[in-house]
Amino acid sequence: MTTETSGSGDLDRTLGLLWGTADRPTRGPKPALALNRIVATAVAVADAEGIGAVSMRRIATELGTGTMSLYRYVPGKAELLDLMLNHVSDPDLAPTADDGGAGGQGGEGCVWRSTVDAMARGHLQLYRAHPWLLKISQARAVLGPSSLRALETALSGLRSTGLRDPELISVVIMVQGFVTGIARTEIEAAEAREATGQSEEEFWAQQAPYLERAMRSGEYPVSATLSEETFSRDFDHFEFGLKRIVDGIAVLIEERAEERDKGRGGERGGGA
Repeated sequence: MTTETSGSGDLDRTLGLLWGTADRPTRGPKPALALNRIVATAVAVADAEGIGAVSMRRIATELGTGTMSLYRYVPGKAELLDLMLNHVSDPDLAPTADDGGAGGQGGEGCVWRSTVDAMARGHLQLYRAHPWLLKISQARAVLGPSSLRALETALSGLRSTGLRDPELISVVIMVQGFVTGIARTEIEAAEAREATGQSEEEFWAQQAPYLERAMRSGEYPVSATLSEETFSRDFDHFEFGLKRIVDGIAVLIEERAEERDKGRGGERGGGA
């Protein structure tokens, strides 16, 4: 469940801070802090204690300065939040493999496949390093240099697919949505263990007698036939899902290539 919303502060002030066009503090004593240090400190607090622990007062305390001094750099928590998002949103997405051919499905080493793989793994690592990201609604993302650079790198790696521009964006959305779901399941499970002091095994063992009785009732015939390995932790849902996504994209790339070939064939036929 999200508890914060990006883009909820003074958008002009936030964009000015992100892109370096905001006026620097001129009133009062000579500035003793750097904006990057303030943002990095806020990220460190969120990493250690969650986004709920981040406040202007807390960050000022961590930096050994007065809260009012902090407002000379950042208007408030809402703007600070967008700066934090930009600070952490620059995963390494640069593919290095040779492309399998423009518009083609490509082999395991083609650029678009490497891009999708790196994008998925990079975002999963991002959530694991900063679990508080799941608490923030980014329906209105404020794009700063780092977040825009990550998007640019992803689109550059996907360009050779020959997909239409809206489809390229949809690929990014699809991969990010898949990873967010995997990360949420993983991180919320860890939070549940910490909050209850009960392990996954203990949790399900407590339900086992009730579930076994339900399976014997005959009311859940399909569920009752599932194998013992169905819910095993050894099955990697991330790897399974990522491969299915890549396979699906490959099919679409081939469809678009066939459409282009037919179009070129029609042009040649019309001009004969």
